[in-house]
Amino acid sequence: MATVSNRRVILKRYVTGFPSEDDMEVVTAEAPPLAVPTGSSAVVVKNLYISCDPYMRHRMTRHEVPNYVPDYVPGEVLTNYGVMKVISSGHADFKTGDFVWGLTGWEEYTLIDHPETLSKINHPELPLSYYTGVMALPGLTSYAGFFEVCKPKKGDYVFVSAASGAVGQIVGQLAKITGCYVVGSAGSDEKVNLLKTKFGFDDAFNYKKEPDLDAVLKRSTLIIINKNNLGKSLPQRMLSLSDNNSYQCRL
Repeated sequence: MATVSNRRVILKRYVTGFPSEDDMEVVTAEAPPLAVPTGSSAVVVKNLYISCDPYMRHRMTRHEVPNYVPDYVPGEVLTNYGVMKVISSGHADFKTGDFVWGLTGWEEYTLIDHPETLSKINHPELPLSYYTGVMALPGLTSYAGFFEVCKPKKGDYVFVSAASGAVGQIVGQLAKITGCYVVGSAGSDEKVNLLKTKFGFDDAFNYKKEPDLDAVLKRSTLIIINKNNLGKSLPQRMLSLSDNNSYQCRL
């Protein structure tokens, strides 16, 4: 059988400071055999969409103490969540032609030895790219955190930090659907405009430009969705505003 080339994105070296394109490299290697060996329960997939998420930066640095996710290794392919089409399968739950989402490589073809970690896409009529976002972990995190932990009620005031991020923008839209008044913060005027004009937030502000965060945060006093640490100032002020009429939900 003729060999198939496989373009891959590898980490060239551990990153210090802000990552740059030069820290990664696109290389062409030989793809894994596209036919799963007899008796194997693995699957071979063709990657269609790959997600790029902030936590990947943390994995690009070498840590002496192991973290909850392993560090990337220089010279090896980057991995993250993606949408794939099964090329061949030795697993009973997946067949050739199935669309799935889960952890995969930043490459064209990936051999997945433990496909139990994959989820079958049962609604392929939706845009497949949704399964890197609203239909995948960001959506699950938003839904469970907002409805199962925060338990909002119609008319509640909701504040979302890091509101333009993958989770924050979904939380804000879920809050609006619920009938809440939603305020979000972001780190640039462009993101603030996006929150107001595209994602339907009632109000939003650039926390880097606000001289009095206490006054701004008092716009939202019932539910505080703390998605991310925006330095030290904003979370500290959230804590100072928490009283009998407010509580924090950390996602």
